Amino acid sequence: MLKGKSIILGVSGGIAAYKSAYLCSMLVKQGCDVNVIMTENALNFIAPATFEALTGNRTLTDTFDRNHEFSTEHVSQADRTDLIIVAPATANVLAKFAHGIADDMLTTTVLACDCPKIAAPAMNTRMYDNPVTIDNIEKLKHYGWEILEPDSGRLACGTNGKGRMPEPERLLEAVIHTVSASKDMAGLKVLVSAGPTREDLDPVRFITNHSSGKMGYAVAKAAAARGADVTLVTGPVKLPAPAYMDVVPVVSANDMYNAIADREENSDIIIMAAAVADYTPVSYSENKIKKQDGEFNLELERTDDILKALGENKRSGQTLVGFAMETENVVENGEKKLISKNADLIAANSATEEGSGFSGDTNRLTLITSDGKEELPLLSKDKCAHKLLDAVLRLRK
Repeated sequence: MLKGKSIILGVSGGIAAYKSAYLCSMLVKQGCDVNVIMTENALNFIAPATFEALTGNRTLTDTFDRNHEFSTEHVSQADRTDLIIVAPATANVLAKFAHGIADDMLTTTVLACDCPKIAAPAMNTRMYDNPVTIDNIEKLKHYGWEILEPDSGRLACGTNGKGRMPEPERLLEAVIHTVSASKDMAGLKVLVSAGPTREDLDPVRFITNHSSGKMGYAVAKAAAARGADVTLVTGPVKLPAPAYMDVVPVVSANDMYNAIADREENSDIIIMAAAVADYTPVSYSENKIKKQDGEFNLELERTDDILKALGENKRSGQTLVGFAMETENVVENGEKKLISKNADLIAANSATEEGSGFSGDTNRLTLITSDGKEELPLLSKDKCAHKLLDAVLRLRK
């Protein structure tokens, strides 16, 4: 999703600099052209050759380095950069950024750039909590910087508290959110459901399905990256809660029904990607149901049909999207669901086709509307999510 993006990775002098190498590798794997600029203090923690091996680009450290092509290096870097991320960002470098000090290659380049900027502070807890640092961070936010809140834990200085640089995966998430897509959904409120639901039988057992939540999470993250105000209602999954959205965890189908009912009226787009249980036990046993000889009959009743309820109450200007996971007659069943649920779009796929079932990282969707269908090739779920949102925006024109 970042293919072709030009990223400057700034590395200042902190023990967390080793994590920056992992972030650098991730960005390169995403297809970015990564240029690393290190402060003099950063050279005490990691060698420039590490980044040069990862990026294929010369690591910049000296504003007056004579061993580069004839150009004003900090200006030429600024002209071709889509985003700057500084990780780790020490208290010292944050103070320089906040006050426009340009006394090395990193601070000079940052001052010359008008692209989006992200900083990942990493420092001793007392330094982070110092009123001066707090003021500098607020000043940077005022100037448009995104400041990633540091993690808490044991720090290199031996104390415990806030000040650890977030893990590279969180930093990559911030980069993807900022520059992976145009902000063509800015101003829209998007409600997404994801994952399975669990219907409890007793304190030990429950009924559920194989949904991993990956497709719904991909849709929510794609919408947020495109500028939407996103609410994600999620069943129990093993995925980390995504940033840049309101995450509402639920368990049962009834929980999900209530959470969505409370939020649907103010939503411009509702995308029901969750695999909601169709049936729930009639009764719940307060104690574990003991094994007995012979057959055991479990009585079930229908759960509320969330998508149908949304279709019946859909307001003017609201776009409703449902998912249809089928094992046969995928398109035909998707077309029936489009009509019966009064949806605007159904994203249908097969549970049995290789690469498009539950839990994987790819999917093959057929996007069904009243005007026809669009069959997508096998794509990553991230790319499927953007194709789906493209179709939704076309419907809203």
